[in-house]
Amino acid sequence: MADKPPLMDLEIPTADSGFYSGFAKSVAIPSKILVSALIVWAISVPENAAAVLNAMNGAMLKTFASWYIYVVALFLLLCVGLAVIPSTGRLKLGLPEDQPEFSRFSWFSMMFGAGIGIGMLTFATAEPMYHFATNPNVIMGETTGSSANNVTAAYVWSFLHWGLSAWACYALVGLSLAYFSYRRNLPLTVRSGLTPLFGARMSGTGGHIVDVVAVVATILGVAQTLGFGVEQFVAGLNRVGFGDWIVMTNGKPTAAGIVVALVVILGASTLSALSGVGKGIKWLSNLNMGLSFFLLAFFVLFGSTFFGLDALFSGLTTYLIKLPSLLFTVWHADGTETGDALASWQGGWSVFYWAWWIAFAPFVGVFLARISRGRSIREYVMGAIVIPSLMCFIWFTVVGGTAIDMTLNGTAGDAISGAGQESQLFVMLDLILSGGVAWVMAVIVVLLLLTYLVTTADSAILIVNTINAAGEESPKGRAHIIFWGVALSLVVGGLLLVGGLGAIKTAMVIGALPFSFVMFLMCVALIKAVIKDGIRERNGVQSVHVEN
Repeated sequence: MADKPPLMDLEIPTADSGFYSGFAKSVAIPSKILVSALIVWAISVPENAAAVLNAMNGAMLKTFASWYIYVVALFLLLCVGLAVIPSTGRLKLGLPEDQPEFSRFSWFSMMFGAGIGIGMLTFATAEPMYHFATNPNVIMGETTGSSANNVTAAYVWSFLHWGLSAWACYALVGLSLAYFSYRRNLPLTVRSGLTPLFGARMSGTGGHIVDVVAVVATILGVAQTLGFGVEQFVAGLNRVGFGDWIVMTNGKPTAAGIVVALVVILGASTLSALSGVGKGIKWLSNLNMGLSFFLLAFFVLFGSTFFGLDALFSGLTTYLIKLPSLLFTVWHADGTETGDALASWQGGWSVFYWAWWIAFAPFVGVFLARISRGRSIREYVMGAIVIPSLMCFIWFTVVGGTAIDMTLNGTAGDAISGAGQESQLFVMLDLILSGGVAWVMAVIVVLLLLTYLVTTADSAILIVNTINAAGEESPKGRAHIIFWGVALSLVVGGLLLVGGLGAIKTAMVIGALPFSFVMFLMCVALIKAVIKDGIRERNGVQSVHVEN
C-alpha cells in the first residue's frame, strides 16, 4: 500500500560465531557446494561434463532465444525511461544529504574496468573483423562480406552487442540495488531488489535461492570473461618473449600457460580484494583507465583514424536508427538456408552476448551500486550506460577500424584475419610498428590486460563475498575471499582444459538463464517501487529511510 512507508528492514540470518561468523550460511554453503561440484565434475569426468553441458545448452538456446532478446530490450527501455522522466530521473540513490564517495573519474574508471575492460581489448579488433567477413546483412545478401560496403553493417552489429543493451543489463541490477539499499536501508544484496514484490519473505528460503543463483551466475559470467582474457594474456606473454612453452602451435595456451596465467592473475586479484574497493580496486582501476587512454591515443596517432571516425559516424547513426528494430528482431530456423543461417548466427552471437551480460550483471550490478551512492538516477544512467557505450564505440572503430582498413587496402593481407582472436591485436601492432618499439607496445598491452584481469577478478571476489555476507560491504572473512579466488581459478582453468572457451561459454549460458528471470522480477519490482514512492511523497508518507 502507498499509504504507509515501504519495507525498510530486511533481516538476513547470519552466523554469530565460528568460521562463517557474519555470513549467511544458507547462501555461502550452497554456493560453495554448487561451484565446487562443477569444478570436480568438469575435471574428473570431462567428456561427460562436455556432453551434458552441450545438450543442455542446445535445448536452452532453442527454447529461450526469444526470451533473451525480449528481456534485454526491456532492461534498456526501463533504464532509459526512468532517466528521461523528470520525476524519476532526479531521484537520488540515497538520502537527500548523501554525496558521492568517489570522483567522477574514479567512478567511471571502476565501472568501465569491471564491466568491459578485458572484452574491449580482445574484441575491439576481433568482433568488427568477424562481422566484416559475415553478419546478417551478408547472409541476407544485402552486403558483401570482406568488402567496403560491409563496414557499416559490421559496426552496427558490434555496437549492438557492446553498446547500450550490454550496459543496461549491468545498470538495471545496480539501479535496483542502489535504490533499495540506499533509500530504504536494505542489505546490498540481490534479494533486496525483489522486496516490493515479496516483502519480508525475502528473508527466508526464497531470498537465499535468489542470492545463490546470483553467486553461481557471477562465477560463470566472470569465468567467461577471464577465459578470454587468459588466452590473450598468454598470447601476449608469448609475444614479449616468455617462450613457446606457454602456447600450442595453433596459438592457444598450453596447460602450463593457463596455470601460470591464473596463478599470477588470481593471486594478485585475491590480494587486491582483501584490501577492499577504496584501496586496491580503486588504484588498479585508475591505472588501467590511464593505460587505456594511452593505447587509444597510440591508435589515434598511428592507426587508420579517419577511416575509424567515418566508421564511427556511419555505424553509430545506422545503429541508433535501427536500434528499435534490432532490439526486438528474432530469427527462427524455418528450414530455408537463409532462415536457418540467421537463427544460427543469432544464437551464436546475440543470444550468447545477452546471456554473458546477464551472467555478468549480478557482479557488475552490485559493484555499480556499491560505488554509486549519492548520484541521481539520471546521472547514474548516463554514467553506467551512455558514456561506457560511447567509449566502446570509439575503441571499436579506432582500433578495429585500423584492422579492417589494413585488410581492405592490402597492407595486412590475411595476417590479422587469419590470426586467432587472442592474437589479432598483437599482430596488428607488429604490422604498424617494428622491432623494439613493437615489443614495448606489446608489453604495455600485456600490462593493461593484466590490470583489467585483476580488476575484474578482485571486484568479482569481493562482490561474491558481499552477497554471501548478507550485503555487508567491508572485506571480511579472509579465508572466504581466498576460497573464491581459488574457486574462480579452478573454474576457469578446469573448463579451459576440458573444452576451451566453448566449455566456459556453454556453462555460462546455462547459468545465466535462472538469473534472467530474477532480473525480470527486479524490473517489475523497481517499477512498482518508483510509482508507489511517488504517491507516498505526494501524500506526505515517508518513502526513504531516516536515521534515528
